[in-house]
Amino acid sequence: MAQPIIEFKNVIKKYDEHVILNEVNLEIEAGKFYTLLGPSGSGKTTILRLISGFLEASNGDILFNGQRINDVPAEKRQVNTVFQNYALFPNMNVFENVAFGMKLKGLPLATIDAKVTEMLELVKLAGYQDREINELSGGQQQRVAIARALANEPQVLLLDEPLSALDYKLRKEMQYELRDIQQRLGITFIFVTHDQEEALAMSDWIFVINDGDVVQNGDPIDIYDEPINHFVADFIGEANIIPGVMVADNLVHFNGQNFENVDGGMRLNEPVEVVIRPEDVDIVRAELGKVIVTIDKTSFRGDYFEITAYDDDHHEWQIQSTNGVEIGKRVGLTFDPEDIHIMRLNEMEEDFDARLEAYDE
Repeated sequence: MAQPIIEFKNVIKKYDEHVILNEVNLEIEAGKFYTLLGPSGSGKTTILRLISGFLEASNGDILFNGQRINDVPAEKRQVNTVFQNYALFPNMNVFENVAFGMKLKGLPLATIDAKVTEMLELVKLAGYQDREINELSGGQQQRVAIARALANEPQVLLLDEPLSALDYKLRKEMQYELRDIQQRLGITFIFVTHDQEEALAMSDWIFVINDGDVVQNGDPIDIYDEPINHFVADFIGEANIIPGVMVADNLVHFNGQNFENVDGGMRLNEPVEVVIRPEDVDIVRAELGKVIVTIDKTSFRGDYFEITAYDDDHHEWQIQSTNGVEIGKRVGLTFDPEDIHIMRLNEMEEDFDARLEAYDE
């Protein structure tokens, strides 16, 4: 791995005795789309503000291209931020907003004109340079904010929940556009959101944050398919989480029987949690099922039915099926061994890495 463009080493942020970040360690490579994902109050926006220089770390080191930047003021860092409320100047038109940072730097007018034109074309606002900000839609205002940030040619673009104010359709459209812009420019994007679907759709790499800790990090498929603990499994999409016992490598006991799976490295008879995603569960006749359930609720979601059922041990099961099922009906559920994921109770990523290394040996 090349030297990270940004690195946190045991970074702590606290106010008086209230700890916001607890010895956070992370590495950001150049040229990728990163997402800091977590619930409100988890510390993800604090990480963004520490990178931008709007906050100071209480302890630990923040490195940029290998150089410690804890004491470097915000205006001298090679980053720019797109805020949730866009922070555009209402008394300036589109051109003046995009040109603002370059004018502060004293760049030649010809350079500014060319750069503004380039950035407006990039965000699909060519010809909008004379528009007033109050004449623009929310999505157009967001594009102006992105153009203004990119016009300063930052090495890293920070995005603090910039899509949260948009309606669903426009939000989906802007997800594709942001991803496309990042790939075309090849610079580093660090995106903050609490929306799991958004993070999975846009990111090269996700840091899951909870209570001031980086709970898990990985690419979207790994984060979704291999959640490290109950919080990640429950927070990232829907999940059936059933208590079980690991009776051997690749064999787990739950719902009164043993099931083959692809996980190992736990202690004999260790209590675990079993995760099976709703889309990996198939409904069959009761006599063919690995688990027998009673259908409790169904909801049509357009391209699938969202179904809630309960087994005889009163565990709730979520199922996504293209076919509806009558409420109250007894049916069987089946799933493949590779769809069964085993989690240790309250595991953190460093514990998982140590266990996986020992299991591989």
